[in-house]
Amino acid sequence: MNIGIRAHDLPKQSLESLVNDISQRDLNSVQLAISKSFEIQAEAGFLTPGLATHICSAFRQANIQIAVLGCYVNIIHPDINERRKGLERFKEHLRYARDFGCSIVGTETGNINADIIYTEENFSEAPFQAMVESVKELVTEAENFGIIVGVEPGVNHPLHSPEKVRRLLEEINSNNLQIIFDPVNFLTSENYLDQNQILQQAIDSWGDRVAVLHAKDFIVEDGNLSFVPLGTGWLNYELIFEKLISRKPYINIIMDEIHQNDIKEGLDFIRGLDQSTRRH
Repeated sequence: MNIGIRAHDLPKQSLESLVNDISQRDLNSVQLAISKSFEIQAEAGFLTPGLATHICSAFRQANIQIAVLGCYVNIIHPDINERRKGLERFKEHLRYARDFGCSIVGTETGNINADIIYTEENFSEAPFQAMVESVKELVTEAENFGIIVGVEPGVNHPLHSPEKVRRLLEEINSNNLQIIFDPVNFLTSENYLDQNQILQQAIDSWGDRVAVLHAKDFIVEDGNLSFVPLGTGWLNYELIFEKLISRKPYINIIMDEIHQNDIKEGLDFIRGLDQSTRRH
């Protein structure tokens, strides 16, 4: 299996140290967001083929794949100038992705109110259409370079439900647009009891467009959904593996929001699920 982590779930460190850290944990892939893992100001214009190749070579020598190049920008920022900066920065990642040995650049879909983590304003039609416009621009650029735009849905964003994901994929008819699927991202303290129905709907509707799986876990306490170490919570991973992962050999599974002390147990949990799925 191709199991990895987000590199920024480890402390910021040098490239050599980061590669050694990941390699010693028996992981073979990584989601890498440059500015979150290294002391680099990732403004548009900082990337070069030389830097990308240098980073790619370090990971490749340790047999670690850069599965996703993270460039999480607010693609519907209410300040048009800030939105434009984010889109241009993402485009730069698309242009140099191949020098990282990577085919996917990933982002979430942002927030119509830049100062608030959660707002139901994101669920209206105007933010959705703004998101479509931005994603369409990014996908057009991606098509020029043979790279995939990986969009990650989430309940805090315009892309907050399986239905909205389906709409996006229908409005932008391009195979250069794929989904980074984090099942927990669709769940809240209000709907988690319906998780089987929600996850099955997502898989049935656009499971064929899932390029990467994010893996984390959750519980609900005192009316709040909280993340817990992978395998200790309530997400129905048996359903995910049986209905989706079994159809996608060697898909990259990136452990998400994981503490470095929980990585080994998370890795063992995912491997155990894979073995159980194969037996059945």
